[in-house]
Amino acid sequence: MSPSSTVRPRTTVFAPRLAALLDKHVGQDVFRLEPDTVGVAGVEVADRILSARRATETERPTFKPLHGRSIARGEASAVTRTIGSDVRAALAAYEPRQVDLSGSWPLTGHLFLRDLILGQDPYRLRLLMSRYLELTPKLTWSVIALGAALPGWPRPGDRLTGLGARAAEATGYQDRRYALGMYRRAAAPVCFTVSTLVANALWLGSPLDDSTPNRHLIHEALRMLPPSWNILRNASPEYPVIDDRIGEHDDVLLLPLLSHRDPALWDDPDSFRPERWNDLDPDTAPGYLPFGHSSERCWGRHMVMPLAELLLDLIRGSGLVVDPDQRTGKVPLLGLLGVEDVRLTRPYRV
Repeated sequence: MSPSSTVRPRTTVFAPRLAALLDKHVGQDVFRLEPDTVGVAGVEVADRILSARRATETERPTFKPLHGRSIARGEASAVTRTIGSDVRAALAAYEPRQVDLSGSWPLTGHLFLRDLILGQDPYRLRLLMSRYLELTPKLTWSVIALGAALPGWPRPGDRLTGLGARAAEATGYQDRRYALGMYRRAAAPVCFTVSTLVANALWLGSPLDDSTPNRHLIHEALRMLPPSWNILRNASPEYPVIDDRIGEHDDVLLLPLLSHRDPALWDDPDSFRPERWNDLDPDTAPGYLPFGHSSERCWGRHMVMPLAELLLDLIRGSGLVVDPDQRTGKVPLLGLLGVEDVRLTRPYRV
């Protein structure tokens, strides 16, 4: 389907704090956000800050300490390789079939990915992928505590994903609770991020031009609505040396949300133009940080792209479009940056 001039424009409504950032600070490099927090969107300053040191364990978004227990980089790397292997196995085994992806996104895509990647694991593990657990950390830990205490813990010999097999090795209540927490920490971000990213691409670009590659749609959606819209670095002595507007006790919030829309870096920055990626390299485009800085890229980026492309292939093949009656999409502050309810339907027939 090709875009039509009769398609009415859609409006993206950002949460007030996000809207304020976009209204006040696009094009600025360093600015004060709070008495103890400095925002950074300038390319050169951001590059120097992110190159100054590696993220500490409390700054890593996925592998922060879990229930007071540190997660060593070696363990984080091993878990990442495990879920990466599970994703590759799921993609290799997937057989194209009719699948109904209409409905509310990103929820619909999230459920599809959960079953695609983790469908062979027992319910107590797959339950940890529920988006309802995002409501409060207390709810998440209640489900984890219950799952660790119930009898019938999966056994290493059971037919499990690699991630499920790691959990099955746990013995004793505390180790099982930790194993369940790690299972969610590793798998949920993959399902959450990919489904949110695809929902964003559909919202911003539907109806999709047949000539536009999926990868360009994904990169442009990552530019306009980067799921990880900020990168936190706690106060550190390196930072005042880099820029004297940063105090010795200031935390630093780097903001891809702003650098991705800086008019000094992007032509027509507020428009969804996937064709711009015909001539841009996402690994070297200045200010483009959807997967973090080159010094420490996001652990899941090599899983995100093929899964997102698969979903877009399925959607484009089935002819689904964003509901023409949906004119407004809300982007909340909490969680990944994305439109919270994108309704996919089949085109109206006259």
